[in-house]
Amino acid sequence: MRFIGNIIWLITGGIIITVEYFVGSIVLMVTIVGIPFGIQTLKMASLAIWPFGRETRVHSRASGCLYIMMNIIWLLTGGLWIAITHLILGALLCITIIGIPFGLQHFKLAGIALSPFGRDIVSS
Repeated sequence: MRFIGNIIWLITGGIIITVEYFVGSIVLMVTIVGIPFGIQTLKMASLAIWPFGRETRVHSRASGCLYIMMNIIWLLTGGLWIAITHLILGALLCITIIGIPFGLQHFKLAGIALSPFGRDIVSS
């Protein structure tokens, strides 16, 4: 069932979000300072292309000020736009009954897109 959900996910906006993450990652990795952000964005792209059956967990050591500072920088540089894209696609998908699970997945990813640092992607 996860496989079918992920295939439908690709059609209902997963490709758009993944390309957005991937392009953002390439732009961030152009500079040396942006490499940590680019690596985290690549992790988010892998979650965005195949989200069903996977989730994120907060690190047990994710309470440091470095994670907070990097999340704030991420939010100002690109995270807000990606989260807005998730919210728009989620709202459009929730209009139909069939699209509700995919819309909810977009809403979940919007929250993760706002603060990706300090999280690991794990299989559920």
